Amino acid sequence: MGLSVRSREELWRASLEVLQANELAGCRTRLRITVTGGPAPLGSERGEEGETTLVAASPTAEWGDTEDVVLVPYLRNEHGALTGIKSTSYGENVVALAEARRRGAGEAVFANTKGELCEGTGSNVFLVSKGLLMTPPLSSGCLAGVTRALVMELCEREGIELREKALPISILEQAEQAFLTSTTREVQPIRAVDGRLLPNAPGEVTSRLQSSFRALVEDELDP
Repeated sequence: MGLSVRSREELWRASLEVLQANELAGCRTRLRITVTGGPAPLGSERGEEGETTLVAASPTAEWGDTEDVVLVPYLRNEHGALTGIKSTSYGENVVALAEARRRGAGEAVFANTKGELCEGTGSNVFLVSKGLLMTPPLSSGCLAGVTRALVMELCEREGIELREKALPISILEQAEQAFLTSTTREVQPIRAVDGRLLPNAPGEVTSRLQSSFRALVEDELDP
């Protein structure tokens, strides 16, 4: 997107100041650093005054032991200009998540323009089908989540076979087990898809990775 990022030291110092100002130091907290293009004219033109960096924090949301998801009719464009970029363009996510809540679920899952499984509004998706753990490849249009990458490393470390594979969106509701990954959810089992209960929530593979991930973040400050 042509944006530059401030030094690690500046971001670290600003983060500590925000945590202390909001009396969040020492508790489980969600910290988000956002870089924008800075002051600009109305419209799509970029300004010339340089970037603005925002640091915000709040207590971390408490997720349930499992999550229900729904498949929404809105599509991720795997060829879009912002594909793979974590941007502030949250409009589609807001609409999809509202649809999920209306239908009694806590997360919405998108297909891409090819009808392939892509991602959730703020999560990546893994599933087990016919005994094999799979997740959509980045070419599906999904975000390269940090937790996704750590789970993939854990699979390699523990000898769990994982395939990045283009998958039809319909495979999720037919899965033997499935889970979501994100910074705040970590590894969260999916209980039901469109109201259909999955056979295992959590399943053996999900439970194993869930335990391994918790051990990882407890042992390493910045895994």
